[in-house]
Amino acid sequence: MTLLPVFLLLCCSMWGSHHVEVTADTLSFEDASFCSNGLEVSYPELRVDSCLIVPKDDRKLRQKLTTEWGPPTITYPEALGDKYYILMMVDPDAPSRSSPTQRYWRHWLVTYVKGKSLRNGLIVGDTITHYVAPTPPPGSGLHRYQFLLYKQTRDMPVPDNELATLPRGRWDLKAFVTSLNLGEPVAMVQFLTKHYKD
Repeated sequence: MTLLPVFLLLCCSMWGSHHVEVTADTLSFEDASFCSNGLEVSYPELRVDSCLIVPKDDRKLRQKLTTEWGPPTITYPEALGDKYYILMMVDPDAPSRSSPTQRYWRHWLVTYVKGKSLRNGLIVGDTITHYVAPTPPPGSGLHRYQFLLYKQTRDMPVPDNELATLPRGRWDLKAFVTSLNLGEPVAMVQFLTKHYKD
């Protein structure tokens, strides 16, 4: 009888081998409390469904994240099939968390994302800013890569032409959200990683 809990623990550990696991003490309270409402981000060997740090001892994983993998699969099981959403991926720590002079670096921005596609792990919408992988500079420490999902109405005038010409760095995320009257995100998730050679 006493071996059953140990056996179950081992099974659960092996089953989640492709899912990066972290303990609560690896994240600050601020970083751990960022994630909400079940947004899931999946790369080939990394699934982010809660706030986590990509392990510092896994250089290969961090290198693949930066140099090999394209856009992740995004899933939001609570998405309403007939509604639209805006998906953003930003780095608030560019070029470093201690001196974020390029905050918010816009890694990805897609508007009019169909709710039905989000439930199925697809991004079907209007890409305003094409995906660029996480690229924390060497020696800059951990960067937060944040995915934010907002509800969008069909008649919301997104300034896509203007956004397409703006630099990715120093993007005024708050002004963008305010100008479109988006309110609070319906779901958010983030992971932290640093340069793969660090």
